[in-house]
Amino acid sequence: MRMRNFFRSFRFAFEGILLASKERNMRFHLVSAVIVVIAGLWTRLSALEWLVLIITIALVIGLEMVNTAIEYVVDMASPDFHPMAKAAKDVAAGAVLVFAIASVIIGLIIFLPKWI
Repeated sequence: MRMRNFFRSFRFAFEGILLASKERNMRFHLVSAVIVVIAGLWTRLSALEWLVLIITIALVIGLEMVNTAIEYVVDMASPDFHPMAKAAKDVAAGAVLVFAIASVIIGLIIFLPKWI
């Protein structure tokens, strides 16, 4: 019984990933990740550089998923406009933006010296 619940939790997690992948911003992050991976293969990155990129990509995508979950919960809890609901959604979106900007800087630090 416990193993069944364990494997069922994976199914729920994959359903969450599929649901999040339908969001516009998530699709943008996924396409960006594919482009970065192709650029990394073309550039022949070191193992350490791959490690940094994989962690960065995973954090951006994971943070976007948390943002999406927060938006769903806020919309459910406050279907009408409320300034605090807007603030919660804006802060969550801002967190994604901060890390997305940081990820671009990380990418530039890794790729620019190899390309210039």
